[in-house]
Amino acid sequence: MLDQAEILKIFHETGVWQEGHFLLTSGQHSGNYLQCAKVLQYPQYTEVLCREIARRFAEDKIDLVAAPAIGGILIAYEVARHLKTKMLFTERVGKEMTLRRGFTLEPGAKVLVVEDVITTGGSVQEVIDLLQKQGGNISGVATFVDRSGGKVKFLPRTEALLSLEVTSYSPEECPLCQAGLAVEKPGSRKLAKKG
Repeated sequence: MLDQAEILKIFHETGVWQEGHFLLTSGQHSGNYLQCAKVLQYPQYTEVLCREIARRFAEDKIDLVAAPAIGGILIAYEVARHLKTKMLFTERVGKEMTLRRGFTLEPGAKVLVVEDVITTGGSVQEVIDLLQKQGGNISGVATFVDRSGGKVKFLPRTEALLSLEVTSYSPEECPLCQAGLAVEKPGSRKLAKKG
């Protein structure tokens, strides 16, 4: 059983936890960013984190582990391996979350939805809605990181390995902009203009 201190240690060692001046997808700015893809570079850590998710759902008799592409794919695979079940991922086509590549689920299948990071929960909710339309029975949601600090919850159950509320600012009120620090858009090598 992993505790939050051990998870934070893994995230610091693998570069998941980043400090600087970041432009978030929401348009907000933050001095911290969590890039969970960095931990997925290390199979030994990915295995440990996914085993902990699987442990938390071991009694739920999960039939299928699902995730939105791309952040949750490796997590879904590894959690499904521990639960000895099937996995699939959803993809966005235009603005709509879809099942492609011949993926299907049995009506009534007990589904665990996994994701790397939840901030607003929008993508996870789209996955849930899609799989419920396909006849799936959602057993829960699990994530490596809940950036909402526990504000975003999914029924019947939400499990986060790490839950924290990362402070963010509007560009107009951002102290990092006021200090003249360049803004970085995570996942991009380009730097935005200075505040």
